[in-house]
Amino acid sequence: MGYEVVIGLEVHAQLLTESKIFCGCSAAFGGKPNTHVCPICLGMPGVLPVLNRRAVEYTIRMALAVDGKVATLSRFARKNYFYPDLPKGYQISQYDRAGEPISLGGGITIEAALGPHYVRLNRIHLEEEAGKSIHGEPGYDPSLSYIDYNRTGIPLMEIVSEPDLRSPQEAAVYLARLRQILQYTGVCDGNMEEGSLRCDANISIRKPDEPLGQLVEIKNMNSIRAMERALEYEIERQTESRDRGARITRETRLWDEATRRTLPMRSKEQASDYRYFPDPDLVSVEISEAWVDEIRVGLPELPDVRTQRFIETYGLTDAHARTLTETRLRADYFEVCVQAHDDPRAVGNWMLSELLRVQNDQKLDQSALEDRIPPAHLAELLDHIRDDKISGKMAKDVLDLMAESGKVPAVIVEEQGLVQISDEGELEVVVTQVIENHPGEVAAFRGGKTKLLGFFVGQVMRETRGKANPRLVNELLKEKL
Repeated sequence: MGYEVVIGLEVHAQLLTESKIFCGCSAAFGGKPNTHVCPICLGMPGVLPVLNRRAVEYTIRMALAVDGKVATLSRFARKNYFYPDLPKGYQISQYDRAGEPISLGGGITIEAALGPHYVRLNRIHLEEEAGKSIHGEPGYDPSLSYIDYNRTGIPLMEIVSEPDLRSPQEAAVYLARLRQILQYTGVCDGNMEEGSLRCDANISIRKPDEPLGQLVEIKNMNSIRAMERALEYEIERQTESRDRGARITRETRLWDEATRRTLPMRSKEQASDYRYFPDPDLVSVEISEAWVDEIRVGLPELPDVRTQRFIETYGLTDAHARTLTETRLRADYFEVCVQAHDDPRAVGNWMLSELLRVQNDQKLDQSALEDRIPPAHLAELLDHIRDDKISGKMAKDVLDLMAESGKVPAVIVEEQGLVQISDEGELEVVVTQVIENHPGEVAAFRGGKTKLLGFFVGQVMRETRGKANPRLVNELLKEKL
């Protein structure tokens, strides 16, 4: 009998606040080590934390987006454990007793292998980030350990799912979906490479008639694909252990991307090991219905709603609508472009083919792409095609030059001499000459080999250096042949 896989995820999202959660230090990524610090986030004796209101607001915003129940009273606790990069010796967090996290319940629907699958959430709570330990990185003495406290006190929102996921693939879809909602609501940029979105996975296996198995927590996964690989490896490891009669140990393991395996880190703690108790320096947070209603009114259009609107309003296919709304920036780009060029399908087709090609070729993220090719410039390029000023083939070359230079299409067309020849008299001369130069092909065409039309079109294009209007060339050739 096979095993059932049971997975739950704990997702840590760094909130897009300008300052840290309990002090006024900058929450910006990077910076010279130990420059975004003060006595509060360094845990100096006698200092008092002051809660960042915006961090609470962003957590409520996310809670509403996933149908969580926002608490009217929320409290912070001290979670005691020692790490060199946690200067106070405890982390200010929220324990999972009812009423203390900012949000309880809720969930999101994902597209699983067998259809839509609702993944329940246990809670969403706030906590502070620890610092960063540095070992053996370039530029540092390999015999020493270094600590950068810049990240200490960064506001983190932790989203804890129930154990409702049944495969690594479902976990990957869930995490991607969660990241999409975080980005749409504007509370987190979702950048896993910079560590602003991290995920710990809890996984166990069991026979169908058994209670939940002994869970293993996996850390150190910096991409969705890495998480998927780590879970696949852990399923194999636990299955092999169970098959030979070994006991699965409750523990925390690290994912090693280089060797593609999980490695033991420490025994898995129980909640009691952290000695949670209410933080005496922070008052309870009272969340009024009026404040929640105000935040609810300000929620942006969420991905599913926007996808459906794109289908109904712009006549797009489901697949195109989903890809265009994959990120909020891409969806915004599309709508701005459609305002300037009133053919939504043409805009969608170009965005999902040529624009993505340029983006991948030049390794541009959506923001960098928009700097080089603003929506108004793409709309102008599509206007040129529709107005027969340039051909579709020319437009692809113009788009490449737009991405390289940031210039508007009209300037590039003029500089490169790419104006399409649409003068019927001028083209008729070229078409006549091509026909006269290829009597054998003409006879074959008239004898039934109509595919030779493409040959004649190619000859005309060569004579005009690709500038001839393809539609007009086809019409003239058919008429004269």
